[in-house]
Amino acid sequence: MASDQNPQAADVAQALEQLGRLSLREHLMESLLQTVAELTKTVMPGNPEASVTLLVKDSPTTVASTGQLALDLDETQYERGHGPCLHAARSGKLIEITDTRTETRWPDYMQRATQRGNLSSLSVPLAIDEQEQVSGALNVYARRPNAFDPDSRSAATRLAPYAAVAVGDMHVYQSVRNRADNLQTALESRAVINQAKGILMIRHELTAGQAFQLLARASMKTNIKVRDIADHLVHTGQLPHRSTSTP
Repeated sequence: MASDQNPQAADVAQALEQLGRLSLREHLMESLLQTVAELTKTVMPGNPEASVTLLVKDSPTTVASTGQLALDLDETQYERGHGPCLHAARSGKLIEITDTRTETRWPDYMQRATQRGNLSSLSVPLAIDEQEQVSGALNVYARRPNAFDPDSRSAATRLAPYAAVAVGDMHVYQSVRNRADNLQTALESRAVINQAKGILMIRHELTAGQAFQLLARASMKTNIKVRDIADHLVHTGQLPHRSTSTP
């Protein structure tokens, strides 16, 4: 029977074909995830909104959504620390809410969902990197109760791997970028410390080790990091004499 309760098989196949044609090289991860969310919204029943949750070391964020309803309900769960999307991401199990008005799990969240017009939902877990404690969920928030049937669940679980790949790649990219930023900061700190050591070596005829000990003693005396002591010396020609953090 063709109705909005059963996503058309042709629509799902077309969505999967479209996702299969997308190139990871030609699209930003954010745009890929947004495409997954938009296609999920298109093929799922119940006039839904969709989102993708990324959970890193139990810290959640929404990396794609199709509307304010999905974003609001995701963030409501993050604020409370529980709810269907978080449970799916943490447990690796598909979580379905058939009617938010009668669901007994997470009652505070269900009240909010009902108020916002979400009457049923489906959260499909995304297996990304268990060792790194990275997981996620593809979430579908429908505006009517009992919106999902076996075909709907099958459609969502077939779309989820595309989201998992994109989220995984996004996390890897962000991790590499953060490491690069940290390395750059470390190199800059080392450079300014070496400059300060050079100033002290010339000014006081010290060895490199003695110059660093002088910076370290100034750091302990003033309760200022060695890097900041060095930066102050390089820019002012003077060592700070007291802590800037205390009266």
